[in-house]
Amino acid sequence: MSEYAIRRVAFSLTAMLGVITIVFVLLHVSGDPATLLVTQDATRQDMERIRQAYGLDRPLAVQYGRFIARVARGDLGYSYRQGVPVTELIAGHIGATFELALASLAVAIVLGVAFGTVAAVRRGSSIDAAAMAVALLGTSMPSFWLGLLLIIVFGVKLGWLPVSGYGGLDHLILPAFVLGGFYAAQVSRLTRTSLLEVLAQDYIRTGRAKGLRGRVVLFKHALRNAALPILTVLGLSFGQMLGGAIVVESIFAWPGMGRLAVQAVLGRDFPVVQGAAIIGAAVFLTVNLTVDLVYGWVDPRLRGAAQGA
Repeated sequence: MSEYAIRRVAFSLTAMLGVITIVFVLLHVSGDPATLLVTQDATRQDMERIRQAYGLDRPLAVQYGRFIARVARGDLGYSYRQGVPVTELIAGHIGATFELALASLAVAIVLGVAFGTVAAVRRGSSIDAAAMAVALLGTSMPSFWLGLLLIIVFGVKLGWLPVSGYGGLDHLILPAFVLGGFYAAQVSRLTRTSLLEVLAQDYIRTGRAKGLRGRVVLFKHALRNAALPILTVLGLSFGQMLGGAIVVESIFAWPGMGRLAVQAVLGRDFPVVQGAAIIGAAVFLTVNLTVDLVYGWVDPRLRGAAQGA
């Protein structure tokens, strides 16, 4: 393994430890979990027995050490509310989150690359201005507002699509468009900028002077060479989609990890909140690490910079 890869792996592990520490501290200083496990008429002795049973009577440092050891073994504890392992709960919801994230990534790729390419080819025209205006609107519009708007139009008024629940492709269209629309706007702006830089290169002008067709120059030469920063942003966006689908899943009642985390927060189910945050961070950091390693493999300058540091 190269020095660059070792540095990226070490950074990801350090960041993961930081996430675990922050989540543990914030949840434990927000209240006493033992109050959730007893009835209203419980005595002080009942509370103490609950704390001893769950190890909540130990110093915070001891609880933290035990928690780190359990996480290292893949044990995220048991849900206070449902009494089942947290890993089992997350396993039952993470598939829906991945499905939504993949569909949203497809939306971001198709719409973002298409709008950005058209805007670059028609630079300075009304089409360019319209495409960038739509991109600006997409980055500025809150996801919850867009989600409610689409529910009203396509679900309530037109009745074309279901507005909530988990099912076939028709259930996936609205939440995927809401979640992927924001990233499509970012990709379109980046595609336009990157493609304009490539189109201004000498070898592009040479290809056109030799009589190559415009489509060949655009798709075979220009877009391919402009794709590296776009792929990097798409990889990072996919990690953000996995960790940032809470609002969209809540709006459309999508049974993913985001909705599970919201329900756990409202119910003060601390182990589930911890588990969802840790798994979400682990997935996000893994995606980022993969993108970094692939980028370093494609662009040797990064490996050289890491070795020279």
